[in-house]
Amino acid sequence: MPYTPDLDRLLTPGARFTDEHGAYLIEAHPVGDIVLPTGRVVGCDPLVCPEAEPFTVTVPPGRHPARAWVAVVLREDAEVDRRVAALELVASDEPTTRWELAVAGDQDVATLGADDYFGYGVDAGAGTLADPTALAVLEGWDEDRVEEVFIPAELPSSPVPGLITAVLDEASGANVVTVATGWGDGCYGTWIGRAADGRVTSFVTDFMVVPE
Repeated sequence: MPYTPDLDRLLTPGARFTDEHGAYLIEAHPVGDIVLPTGRVVGCDPLVCPEAEPFTVTVPPGRHPARAWVAVVLREDAEVDRRVAALELVASDEPTTRWELAVAGDQDVATLGADDYFGYGVDAGAGTLADPTALAVLEGWDEDRVEEVFIPAELPSSPVPGLITAVLDEASGANVVTVATGWGDGCYGTWIGRAADGRVTSFVTDFMVVPE
């Protein structure tokens, strides 16, 4: 079976994970709405690959609330760091009963080996879940404008590291919400939650911060 993180536990305010280095306490922080005029969702590092393909599963067009799940890193019960453990786009308030790996293009879960997963590459330390409409605008920006909006001299560090929100398509309101991706660059998978009746409840990108 392909790798699937324990998202039910990760997406629980107050959940506590431990390893030999210390503890990780989970906080949930609303980060505003993500506007999806087409209902398609792209997971990507928008500063490096805004042209990434959308996932094959869609949601109803409109505004969807988003949450950043932040792991507060504790040493001897004192906060020493905080990292974004996951970014969630909420499509429904129905309880999630199962998770499936989000795929894009011709990706086929059946080709994955045990503990494998599809994910998007991060090379600028930023991740998003956004509509292709917004990302198409960003793709046309020059480097100076990208840096001005998404790479300020001082990135937010608390309560959500790296949180930047910008409306890129004024006509539709399509926006890009970025967060810092866990410990930094890497390859991060996105999972789709479904309710008992099969409806999509959320898209969640796991930034692989907490120990399994």
